[in-house]
Amino acid sequence: MKTAARADMDKGVALFVAVLASFLTPFVGSSVSIALPSIAQEFNLDAITLGWVVTAYLLAAAVFLVPFGRLADIKGRKRIFTYGIIIDAFSSIGAALSPSGSLLIFFRLLQGVGGAMIFGTGVAIVTSIFPLAERGKALGISTAAVYIGLSLGPPASGLMTQYLGWRSIFALDALIGLIIIIAVLWKLKGEWAGAEGEKFDAVGSVIYGLALLAVMYGFTLLPDISGLAMVGLGLGGLVLFIFWENRIKNPVLNIELFKRSMVFSMSNLAALINYSATFAISFLLSLYLQYIKGYSPEASGLILVLQPIMMAVLSPIAGRLSDKIQPQLIATVGMAFTTVGLAMMVFLDQNTQLYFIMISLITVGLGFGLFSSPNTNAVMSAVDKSYYGVASGTLATMRLVGQMLSLGIVMLMFALFIGQVQITPANYPLFLVSSRTAFIVFTVLCFAGIFASLARGKSR
Repeated sequence: MKTAARADMDKGVALFVAVLASFLTPFVGSSVSIALPSIAQEFNLDAITLGWVVTAYLLAAAVFLVPFGRLADIKGRKRIFTYGIIIDAFSSIGAALSPSGSLLIFFRLLQGVGGAMIFGTGVAIVTSIFPLAERGKALGISTAAVYIGLSLGPPASGLMTQYLGWRSIFALDALIGLIIIIAVLWKLKGEWAGAEGEKFDAVGSVIYGLALLAVMYGFTLLPDISGLAMVGLGLGGLVLFIFWENRIKNPVLNIELFKRSMVFSMSNLAALINYSATFAISFLLSLYLQYIKGYSPEASGLILVLQPIMMAVLSPIAGRLSDKIQPQLIATVGMAFTTVGLAMMVFLDQNTQLYFIMISLITVGLGFGLFSSPNTNAVMSAVDKSYYGVASGTLATMRLVGQMLSLGIVMLMFALFIGQVQITPANYPLFLVSSRTAFIVFTVLCFAGIFASLARGKSR
């Protein structure tokens, strides 16, 4: 029988590993956003292709997240997590050595596959070890690590890009990945497989992956007719996926989870809306600060750090509060603050004062910090332990699909207003029009998310 000391050690090691992994992926993601102008200059990438440096990662991660979450429940969450870290480290080395934009995008795709293994298991491992009374606090710490990664990403990558080049970002990613691999293999004992022995739904996984791929890729082709066709094909595939999942014994995604629990379904919808409305902020503002305002990568990173710092400070507090107060109340207040911050960004132009940009970022950071960990707590507490991997994977999929849609909206605006050309002083006015239009869409989305957050009802 496991002693109390051993159990406490397992909790500590699992949280340490989850915190490192939670830090790694957003650190690299926010770092890449700052490095985009330098990458565009080196490889002569146009605005839309430049967007694929970020989108490729999200696309691969979203396609594989739910299948890997289910596979982790069957084969072991630690095993899939470890494979994910190894793939992430390998692809980071490839990205650092890429001689062309197309190869960089390929390694970002591969990095997304590793990311899917990490996202689908990290939260599930923490949820497996920590009891319900301590879960909100643990998830709050893990969520804070995400925002610390987001916080350190912009200033660190600004310095690294300016003095060491953008490739150093991926080299650092590989080094941190190696540290996590050593920690997992050396210290993280035991395995967690809540659905051990059940069959893996390979057919459902393929249908799901192809359908999601068609929807997300098609969205980036809009407003072209081929984009509409791809989105329509993908939506049809998702309908087929739901039909298939309702017919088999061991589905990759248990549709009953959404039918049985309003908390689970509406919390996931709230997450999808929130990330759809907010993820492209750093992408747009990084370009805005460097192109329109003329700031260096270093200075831009220091400005953008304000939003994730607020997230990192508030997430553990909001997580602890969600152990005592209904999570949907805290999350809804957060969604409202985020809406206000996005509405402020609609008014950005070439003459906007720095203090206004900073207040906008702080407001969004305040809202997101209040939303994220209570929403995660609501999702994970709404399912049985045998579905922790799937629930974690589903929530992470909502996050990644939301992030993909957020970038898709920006790329659509670029396609409508700028076209497939590089961002140069001649089309700065068109860049501003496309950015403001995107922020209008994001504000409307986030306002709708307030009602989705309220509609979930009580989680306990």
